[in-house]
Amino acid sequence: MEAETQKSRYEINKLQKRLRHHVGKAIADYNMIEDGDRVMVCLSGGKDSYAMLDILLGLQKTAPITFDIVAVNLDQKQPGFPEHVLPNYLDTLDIEYHIVERDTYSVVKSVIPEGKTTCGLCSRLRRGTLYGFAEDIGATKIALGHHRDDIVETLFLNMFNAGRLKAMPPKLLADDKRNIIIRPLAYCVEDDLIRFAEHKKFPIIPCNLCGSQENLQRQSIKAMLKEWDISYPGRVDTIFASLKRVSLSQLADTELFDFSNLEVDRSTPRALTTMGKPVGDDVPLAQENASLIQAINVG
Repeated sequence: MEAETQKSRYEINKLQKRLRHHVGKAIADYNMIEDGDRVMVCLSGGKDSYAMLDILLGLQKTAPITFDIVAVNLDQKQPGFPEHVLPNYLDTLDIEYHIVERDTYSVVKSVIPEGKTTCGLCSRLRRGTLYGFAEDIGATKIALGHHRDDIVETLFLNMFNAGRLKAMPPKLLADDKRNIIIRPLAYCVEDDLIRFAEHKKFPIIPCNLCGSQENLQRQSIKAMLKEWDISYPGRVDTIFASLKRVSLSQLADTELFDFSNLEVDRSTPRALTTMGKPVGDDVPLAQENASLIQAINVG
């Protein structure tokens, strides 16, 4: 029994270090948090935002820079929403926090037909409210709890449903340029966050505004990616890595790459080599081709 307990502690310790490492690396890679920042951490009551707040508070104590953390929750006035849960939890942390009350629930229900997905409008209304509140409290960064799996799922949602190659960037300047959004969990995998939340016993508040979360398109994408990762371990990691290694000339967007004005440049000698020897203009073409074929056959 004692051996099992020690193993469990060891695994949890590894998990915490891994999450902390991933968050720290994401912050460093994208310069998410700078000295003197006032970071507004958006809390939904879900596992991801709880974990983000917990990890950022830990990093705040050891970081070589000074920054403030303000926790903010948007109470959207959903029927049955347990309004006491987040304030009770946040009171135990001794940090600045705000509960912003906006009845976006009624707006969503009045606009979206019964049975249709409400997440799109709900998120837009929530985003607008939080962006404005960030300005009101002088926040310089807005931290959202999206993780690696959210980012990859969004990539496929946009490809399959909107015909766009677009995901969620770890750091984003809002369209109106009035806010910078950061995603400190960008390198964290969802399974780790689930285990972390279970260990920490966060008081999770489920999102039930939609009422049919299991039928959303995101759930279908999530299931597809999970199946891929079971059949081909590491595939989701590879997909995420591809978002950091974009070759615009190998895609097809004429707005981002100038395909129209491509020009041949033969002003320098050819760099092609065969079997370690340079192949230049002084080598007859037939001989060059024969050498290449021979090299391929030998290989």
